[in-house]
Amino acid sequence: MIAAEALTKHYGTVKAVDGISFTVARGEIFSLLGHNGAGKTTTIRMLTCRIKPSSGSARVGGFSCAAQPERIKPRINLVSQDQNLYERMSGRDNLAFFASLYGAPATRVAELMRLVSMADVAGRKVKTYSGGMKQRLLIARALVNQPEVLFLDEPTAGLDPASAKEVRTLIKDLSRAGTTVFLTTHYMEEADQLSDRVAFLAHGKIVALDTPRELKLRYGQRTAKVLLEDRSETTIALGSIDDAARMAAWMRDGKVLTVHSQEGTLEDVFIALAGRAL
Repeated sequence: MIAAEALTKHYGTVKAVDGISFTVARGEIFSLLGHNGAGKTTTIRMLTCRIKPSSGSARVGGFSCAAQPERIKPRINLVSQDQNLYERMSGRDNLAFFASLYGAPATRVAELMRLVSMADVAGRKVKTYSGGMKQRLLIARALVNQPEVLFLDEPTAGLDPASAKEVRTLIKDLSRAGTTVFLTTHYMEEADQLSDRVAFLAHGKIVALDTPRELKLRYGQRTAKVLLEDRSETTIALGSIDDAARMAAWMRDGKVLTVHSQEGTLEDVFIALAGRAL
């Protein structure tokens, strides 16, 4: 559904995006992770046909972002970081307005309010909604045209844990229904939970791209915490011959109470590759 080849965007001498290449399959949740200024939003702007690349190419749904934006825009939609809703209108009226712009049937409004579990508050003014409710309404608005590709720029930023969980559940449901999701987020655990694959962006370049599991196995530190009978706790490296011998000795002497393995995290991987945490 998305294919970028040596995609580049320069602003004068600043290389915001510097020759990145990747593909995204239909129905996949693909996350682009990076520090502020790494090039995430610029990438989304190119893929949504709002700016043209300096060089390279990008295609969405088989169409060129630079040459065929009119073929792409009806097939995509975007939820940006800004909650740009009409606060004095009801949730229902917000959706009805955008449905009219897209020429969607009036029945689409009620359908979407049910989809995001907000049918019971559809008549309330948006200014009375919580942050999580506003975010779900934004996603509902972005689904008015039944997009094949949905771009989400930091969809859970600033939300409380319960609201963020609701949004993540909604994203998973959309993917299962066949919508391709292109996601940017600062939250490594969220990317780990949601993504089929993740790409790490640093200084405009992709420094790693794979499934969360493979990245953690390849770059993460595999350790285990061992609690001994004297209540001391020791961390051992699973790939260390010396630590394996220590563990064997403790087991032989009956000193081990518990062992908890610790897989590397995406945060560990990102720090290893990009030099610092998000």
